[in-house]
Amino acid sequence: MELNDDQLMLQTLARDFADEELIPNAENWDREGIFPSEAIQKARNLGILNCTIPEDYGGMGLSFLDEVIINEELGRGDPGFATITGVTMLACHPVIYGGTEQQKQEYLGRVCEGQISAYCVTEPGAGSDVKAIQTSAILEGDKYRINGSKMWIGGAGHADWFYVLARTGNGKPTDSLSGFVVEADTPGIKIGKKEDKMGQRCSDTRAVTFDGVMVPKSNLLGDQEGNGWMQAMVAFDRSRPMLAAHAVGNARGAMEEAWAYATQRETFSKPIIEHQSISFMLADMATKIEAGRLLAQKSAGKLDLGERATLESAHAKRYAADIGMEVTTDAVQIFGGYGYSEEFPAARRMRGAKIYQIFGGTSQIQRIIISREMSKLMDY
Repeated sequence: MELNDDQLMLQTLARDFADEELIPNAENWDREGIFPSEAIQKARNLGILNCTIPEDYGGMGLSFLDEVIINEELGRGDPGFATITGVTMLACHPVIYGGTEQQKQEYLGRVCEGQISAYCVTEPGAGSDVKAIQTSAILEGDKYRINGSKMWIGGAGHADWFYVLARTGNGKPTDSLSGFVVEADTPGIKIGKKEDKMGQRCSDTRAVTFDGVMVPKSNLLGDQEGNGWMQAMVAFDRSRPMLAAHAVGNARGAMEEAWAYATQRETFSKPIIEHQSISFMLADMATKIEAGRLLAQKSAGKLDLGERATLESAHAKRYAADIGMEVTTDAVQIFGGYGYSEEFPAARRMRGAKIYQIFGGTSQIQRIIISREMSKLMDY
């Protein structure tokens, strides 16, 4: 896809930031589990975070395509950093879509001023199956009492506010789920231990428990019960192109590092890139990355037209997540024994790639969505 001058400028800005701030620090952040607060602030100051928040609420008002372009570069720099900055935008999508004007001004404005938000949807027994959510919100006077447990919440230990999906009725999940904005310091909220994850270890992930948490009725998103299902689905559709871009960026970083290594490492008196078995692996990597990028950009472009992009977003997320794992695994193979060592970036990138097949809807869930959406299009 041909980028315009403004998009090329954003791409260069994000790429330079990744080269200067992310790549030199990614190994240490991952090894020590360091939350990259300083780098997050620098990225925010550059205007490359939360960039699709409308200008009326303090954001950049950029397009979804702009967001994809920027986030590919962040994923190339460090997928953990990309994830932890992306979860704030994920929590903002329900507010942008379904919040009242006052809620938008308050919570989107606070994010643009530097606050972090987190998306509390997944539960111990309800991950990709959002309809199985058990967290409840019962209206008592002018407040809701929230009880329940959320799991695998990115940024939970640093968040200032949460988007919380809870059950407000006993009917169909599509009619009885509601979204709330909940201040992170509200009494009754318990933040769990930081999870010891396989990869993306700088992206703070924890359980969040709500034990009789009292939330003002004014924090019901959109001032209406029963809209939570659609808020969550819209958030998924709008965030999946960004997640796809992260996976593509991480894969591209792995390919670039493997390519450089293959030009330097020699076997049988010549660089290994001159062996067909290696050059074909690299060629396949390049093709997969290009295809993943185009799918992410296509889905973002449809969102920018104001159209429903459920199918396109699922295509992008599924394919980018799967090829991200394939490309990073092949990068480890090209590095050989060095690829299995944490002294080289290939192992970290492979560990970081796996989560894209899990969060934001697993690759299997994306296939279900694709099958369902395609069935609607087929005239059988």
